[in-house]
Amino acid sequence: MAKISLDNIDTKAPHDLDKEKTKNKTKEVLKEMDGLQNLLYAENKNCLLIILQGMDASGKDSTIRRVFKPFNPLGISVYSFKEPTKEELSYDFLWRVHRKVASKGSIVIFNRSHYENILITRVHGWCDDKTAKERMKAINDFEKLLNVHNNTQILKFYLHISREEQKKRFQERLENKQKQWKFSEKDLEEAKHWDTYMKMYEDCFEHCNDIPWIIVPSDQKWYKDYIIGTTIYDTLKKLDMKYPSLEKK
Repeated sequence: MAKISLDNIDTKAPHDLDKEKTKNKTKEVLKEMDGLQNLLYAENKNCLLIILQGMDASGKDSTIRRVFKPFNPLGISVYSFKEPTKEELSYDFLWRVHRKVASKGSIVIFNRSHYENILITRVHGWCDDKTAKERMKAINDFEKLLNVHNNTQILKFYLHISREEQKKRFQERLENKQKQWKFSEKDLEEAKHWDTYMKMYEDCFEHCNDIPWIIVPSDQKWYKDYIIGTTIYDTLKKLDMKYPSLEKK
């Protein structure tokens, strides 16, 4: 993928897009998700891995609550990769991730993912550029393995918000008692590295794009939900799934 600049990509919906019509279309798409998920599970040939990346307060949690609400909990799992444990550090950096990927018929969501190993690690100097490039190649190979050998459909979403919107959401967390539990001083410290994070993400998009990234303007949650919801819907529809038959071939 050619080098891109996130500064040149809008974080808001197109000005001429009708908000209410878009929200209604999202609702219509989400209504059909239950049936598509049931088909995926019943056919048991494909699986779906959804990767959500973005800066703090970009809307990863709200995406899971709002977009995936119609899904049957029995066929979907959500994982968030925190600081590696002592055991996990004794293996390669993808070991703990590979254990959580989707099996046939299932949907798995990564709320942050293996990409943290080439993002926050580089921002803070825990991983040098040479190691990062080696990890990027390993990630490309890893995703190809999942896609080719287990029919894993991989959707990689970067939730693109502006610095101003992030500040606004941090302030909401401070003022709203129902959101204060989300607030962390660590988030404010990470926000100071905004420019470096943007460079690391841009490098990631350029070198880890064998399976393409989808950059989602996310300042407006209704538009973010629309892009992610319709993308998942279109991906499942294109699989042309069929319910298994009892008839012998």
